[in-house]
Amino acid sequence: MEGRFKRVVTTATAVAAAAAMILTAGCTPGSGGSGSSDPNTFEFWSFTGINQQASVDAYTSDHPDIEVKLTEVGDTSETAQALTAALAGGKVPDLVLIQGDNMPKFMQAPENFVDLTTPGADQMTGDYLDWVISQSTTEDGKVIGIPTDVGGMAIAYRTDLFAAAGLPTDRDEVSELWPTWDAFLEVGKQYVAATGKPFLDNTPTSIFFQAVNQGSERYYDADRELSYDKNPQVKAAFDLTLEMYEAGISGRIASWTPGWTAGMSKGDFAVMSAPSWMLNAIKTNAPDSAGKWDVATIPGGSGNWGGSYLAIPARAQNPAAAWDYIATMQSPEGQLAHFLEHGALPTTPSVYTNPQLIAKTDPFFSDAPIGQIYTESVVNIEPFYIGPDDATIGTELLNTLTSVEQGQVAPDEAWETALTNVRNALRG
Repeated sequence: MEGRFKRVVTTATAVAAAAAMILTAGCTPGSGGSGSSDPNTFEFWSFTGINQQASVDAYTSDHPDIEVKLTEVGDTSETAQALTAALAGGKVPDLVLIQGDNMPKFMQAPENFVDLTTPGADQMTGDYLDWVISQSTTEDGKVIGIPTDVGGMAIAYRTDLFAAAGLPTDRDEVSELWPTWDAFLEVGKQYVAATGKPFLDNTPTSIFFQAVNQGSERYYDADRELSYDKNPQVKAAFDLTLEMYEAGISGRIASWTPGWTAGMSKGDFAVMSAPSWMLNAIKTNAPDSAGKWDVATIPGGSGNWGGSYLAIPARAQNPAAAWDYIATMQSPEGQLAHFLEHGALPTTPSVYTNPQLIAKTDPFFSDAPIGQIYTESVVNIEPFYIGPDDATIGTELLNTLTSVEQGQVAPDEAWETALTNVRNALRG
C-alpha cells in the first residue's frame, strides 16, 4: 500500500474533483479569505495541545503537491474567539477546527460556513455517530462541520505509585475498585493515608468535567432550554467535586499549567482524567514516565469529554483543497489510521469492530487495550443536547471550582458564586 490513505484517496478524490468547481465558483479570490490563490495551498487554523501537525504531515506525505499552512491559534476558546472575529469581517482561514462545545454558537449563523453537503458530505453523514454529526447539522439539513474525534473517557493512573501505596496495579482490578465516584473517593482516601501525597491532579477537570459529561442532560434540558441552574445532575457533579476537594485528595494543580505538566513526570499525583486525546498530552509532557502509567475504566463506565469538527468558512479562498483534506482525513479509513498512530478516538462506529482497533494497545500505558477501553466508553453513553452557551457555562463552573482549590472561594459559597458568574458571563 503506497501511503496510509491510498484507499480513501481514491474515493475522496472523486468527490473532491466533482466538488472543486462548485466550491471554487462560490468563493473567489478577493472575497475576504486569507488563503493564497494557489489551489494547492490552503490555510488551516487549529487549537493547541492536540498535535494537529501530525495529521497535516500524514496528509501531505500522501499529497506532496499540497502545502498546508497550519496555525495553532491558541486554546479552544481563543481559537473560537479568533474565528468569531474573522467571520465578522476579518481574514478567514480555508479550514478551521472547532471544539465540540463551541460548535453550537457557530451553528447559529450557518451562512458563515460552506454547506458541506455541496461538495459531498451528504454521502458521508451516515459514517458518523448520530449524536455527533447531528450537532453540526442544521434543521434544514445543512452540514457545517465534519467530526474529527470523540473523547471517550477513562482514568490514567501511575502503577508505580499505586504499588507504593499498597493498591492493586492490574487495570481490571483497579477498574473494579471504583465502579462509582463514591468508591473512587474512598480509594483516594486510602492512597493519601498510605502515602501522605495527593491522589489526583485537581478536582475541577478530573472530577467535575468528567461527572457532568456522564449525565443524560447537562446545561440545557430536553426542550433545549437553559437548565444549568436547576438540573440536579449538574448540581450533583458540582457537589461531588467539592466533596473530593474537602476530602483532601487533590493536588490542587490546575490543568494545563506548568506545574501540572511537570507533575506528570515527577509523580506529584497518581491519577488524572484521561479522555482519549489526553494520552498524547501525557506522552508529550512526561516522556520519561513511559511504562509507569496504565488506563482504567472511569467510574460510571462511560462518558465523553471533547471532540471537534472541521469546517470551511464561506469566504475561504481555497475551499476545494480544504474539502479534500476533510474527505480524506475524516473518512472511516482516515480516522482509523489516525487512531492507530495517534490515539484520537474515531467518530465512525463502523471501525469500532475493526480488528486493528480492537487489538490496539499502547506500550507507554503498560500495553493498555485503548481501542477497547475508549470505544466501550463511547458506545454506552446517553447523548445530551449541547447548546450555544454550553462552552461559556462550563468554563464559568470550572473556573469557580478552580477558585475553590486556590482558596479564593469558600466551598459553601461556591455554587451561588458559580451561578452568579455564569449569569454575568451570559449577559456579557
